[in-house]
Amino acid sequence: MTELLALFLTSFAAATLIPLPSEAALWGYLMLHPDDAALAVGVATVGNTLGGMTTYLIGRVVPQKEMSDKILARLKKYGAPLTFFAWLPIVGDALCAAAGWLRIRWWAALAFMAAGRCARYVAVVWLMA
Repeated sequence: MTELLALFLTSFAAATLIPLPSEAALWGYLMLHPDDAALAVGVATVGNTLGGMTTYLIGRVVPQKEMSDKILARLKKYGAPLTFFAWLPIVGDALCAAAGWLRIRWWAALAFMAAGRCARYVAVVWLMA
């Protein structure tokens, strides 16, 4: 149970501005509990998605003075589906913050973020097999 909490917290923190490798935490958990892949992917996905939604909320409530015009233009054009790629390094945090700042529907951003993050973790498990 302690390892699952650590996986959740690491995944959450990794989705904020704290540079942590959540994939390494998932890999470490699976080395200890190889039969719990589905549970581990679920916990990591929930933690990482909640971290992304925290950044979304920050973007929504904190005025943004500087944000990449390129990211804003693409997010305006493609909307919530672009948050599927919020798991990417460097641009992921900006996508989450921009989605909040642009008032993209939170539930749509949540759904696309969760789908992208889950796909990434499933790929990690698949590559480990």
